[in-house]
Amino acid sequence: MAARDAAGRNHRGDRALAALRGWLDTAAVADAGDAGADDDRIDWLRALPFIGMHLACLAVFAVGVSAAALWVALALYALRMFAITGFYHRYFSHRTFRASRPVQFAFALLGAASVQRGPLWWAAHHRHHHVHADTARDPHTPRKGFWRSHVGWFLTRGGFRTDTSRIGDLLKFPELRWLDRWDTAVPVALAAALYVAGEALARWAPSLRTNGPQLLVWGFFVSTVALFHATVTINSLAHRWGRRRFQTRDDSRNNLWLALLTFGEGWHNNHHHFPGSARQGFRWWEIDITWYGLRALQALRIVHDLKPVPAAVLARARGGR
Repeated sequence: MAARDAAGRNHRGDRALAALRGWLDTAAVADAGDAGADDDRIDWLRALPFIGMHLACLAVFAVGVSAAALWVALALYALRMFAITGFYHRYFSHRTFRASRPVQFAFALLGAASVQRGPLWWAAHHRHHHVHADTARDPHTPRKGFWRSHVGWFLTRGGFRTDTSRIGDLLKFPELRWLDRWDTAVPVALAAALYVAGEALARWAPSLRTNGPQLLVWGFFVSTVALFHATVTINSLAHRWGRRRFQTRDDSRNNLWLALLTFGEGWHNNHHHFPGSARQGFRWWEIDITWYGLRALQALRIVHDLKPVPAAVLARARGGR
């Protein structure tokens, strides 16, 4: 009996140590081929930092609020949302335009600050989603329930791994592999920078009525949690609520409100019908802020070769709702 108890304690200790390594180094997670029966179960030990970020938002009641903190939170939401939608999604996942290696890395850094893991993980997972959308192999189909599609899939043992078989075109960049492996490095650096900036403002610009703890809570925790939940509404809500202009094999829908929240990603049925375009709002009135941003970057010669929506697809869109 004592031997069994000792073995149980050792096993729990090994799991806790593995979780700690996984928080810091994603290479500590088994490779994508090492699938197991518990892949679909939530790994609560690995999920603790994610839960902690949500709890940290409650500190708003302790640190108070200021216009400066709100503007920082909003700016970081917008910048990181564009990095996720424009680069993690439309560039890394779908290769719908071209960018130089320095530009690619700069926006990968900004995307990594979103705490949505590294660019390789994001692209690999999203490519898998498009192949298996709304089937049993899609980890975040709403057919498995709202909780699972919105956040549960993100915290499973299988969900933590990067399927490198789907991202051979990206693996050749060591800087992207580094970001993917040490995916907590950039968020920690951002959090530290916000705290230092807040303390500096408290000393040198006291009229702004902010400080380190306040800027950390609003600029990092609140902004990041809002950004995450806005992003994953495309999984949980854009496959449930909205209009289906195109009869795709999945349940994707177009939703104006989600498009506004996610800078254009809410035109999800358009995207699933033709994912090869950098533009997702196919009609002139379908607001696609990410597309406008990419057009501006192209005008500045920062990115180039944006892939448009083919004329035949636009003609079908004009015939739909």
